[in-house]
Amino acid sequence: MALLEDCFVPEWPAPVNVKSLQTTRHGGVSLPPYDSLNLGMHVGDAPQAVARNRQLLSSLLPSEPVWLEQVHGTTVANADEAGCRVVADACIARKRGSVCVVMTADCLPLLLCDDDGTVVAAVHAGWKGLAAGVIEATVKEMGVAPQKLRAWMGPAIGQLAFEVGAEVRDIFVAHQAQAAKAFVAHKDSNKFHADIYLLARQRMNALGIASIEGGDFCTYHQHKHFYSYRHDGVTGRMGTFIWLE
Repeated sequence: MALLEDCFVPEWPAPVNVKSLQTTRHGGVSLPPYDSLNLGMHVGDAPQAVARNRQLLSSLLPSEPVWLEQVHGTTVANADEAGCRVVADACIARKRGSVCVVMTADCLPLLLCDDDGTVVAAVHAGWKGLAAGVIEATVKEMGVAPQKLRAWMGPAIGQLAFEVGAEVRDIFVAHQAQAAKAFVAHKDSNKFHADIYLLARQRMNALGIASIEGGDFCTYHQHKHFYSYRHDGVTGRMGTFIWLE
């Protein structure tokens, strides 16, 4: 099983000692509708299949990742100190070999590192987490001037497929007026198409983060390659990993 061929390494100007990995839905042992590299224990897949999928990744990672129980909040875990299961939506690491990971199937996975390669982070940034300030909370925990941070935005749902209610738009616009640019009116007057990549970029720009790569995926329209909850309903979860070598 050529797992490495089914994953990919994010392309961004990270320091050489910062390593990252993005999985797809391919390369594992899970049966439909979780086919095949499902990493989520919470979606109804057979536990032994998920355990095997995680084991398959072990050859590509320096240590067991800190698997988060994600709740769309703003808690940031520390991979250097945390156990294997932590309730949080972001994770940071400063020690070599400590692996951060977030799991997604439409929500935005975000990776962060500093220019000097001394701290890394993985962020689960769905719209609820974005609105609540999960990026801001993660940057604060990293303890580095935002101007010295670099970011990569992984596979998330694209704007054309991401329909939200007017109340979601109102939440973002109330925080940041320019967020209005991230919403396009839907044919249904009470809905909008939201650009989660732009919303995240605006939040990072406001903090002072200028080096931002990625953001050119759509899990919904690329559902044969990525997991998409909105497209499939019952489905698996991908992993977005980062660590210091």
